[in-house]
Amino acid sequence: MNSIFCAFLILCSFSSAFAAASSAVDAAIANPSRPTDDKSADERRHPRDLLEFSQIKAGDTVVDVIPGKGYFTRLFINLVGPQGHVVAYVPKEIENAPFKPVEFAKKAVEGAKNAEVKVTPLLEAPAQNVDAVWISQNYHDLHLKSFIKADVAAYNRLLFKMIKPGGHLIIVDHVANAGTKDSDIEKLHRIDPQTVKKEILAAGFVLEAESKTLERKEDHKLNVFDPAIRGKTDQFAFRFVKPKK
Repeated sequence: MNSIFCAFLILCSFSSAFAAASSAVDAAIANPSRPTDDKSADERRHPRDLLEFSQIKAGDTVVDVIPGKGYFTRLFINLVGPQGHVVAYVPKEIENAPFKPVEFAKKAVEGAKNAEVKVTPLLEAPAQNVDAVWISQNYHDLHLKSFIKADVAAYNRLLFKMIKPGGHLIIVDHVANAGTKDSDIEKLHRIDPQTVKKEILAAGFVLEAESKTLERKEDHKLNVFDPAIRGKTDQFAFRFVKPKK
């Protein structure tokens, strides 16, 4: 009887924690400071599902790698709250790229007391002992020789060092067909999910969960910027954890 009661209490505690996390995510999405363009993208970007999947919470320190126009950066700022911290990180190797990554990163954190932009060389950590690193639609860029010329294995080891034990690395990216090589990643801006798993596991992480939220029916043959498929690509989401021991 006692064991049943204890199990009941544990279940209630878990349910309460999940409800609190969901409420915090909803509040972050509903924050009136979010730009209209961000809100209009919610239907296709599924922020509620992905933020819950990330397990990022109030008080966390989060590094958003190559944040683009800051869609998730702004959500993280709302989610981690005043006791947390968000780093919008742009590798120095691409700070002058045509899509103006630093300019957009600065706009994303503008007015936020719990966020900053960091520009450092790719193999120099922008922060230490962080709770989570988020890489959305940019991990494949590490394989583009014309873009960043990364030592992927070295970079993943750096991520492992940056994240505290028990912390998470979340990767969202466009699906490529099995066996896709770097030359095709360059053409399509997609990556084989199994390649990502293999590379991240080799750095010491453990795959904790996968999400099918962004799974879509398409053949992976078009460049992700093709008007016929842009914004509607098949994507994967992985959550890796750094073991506590």
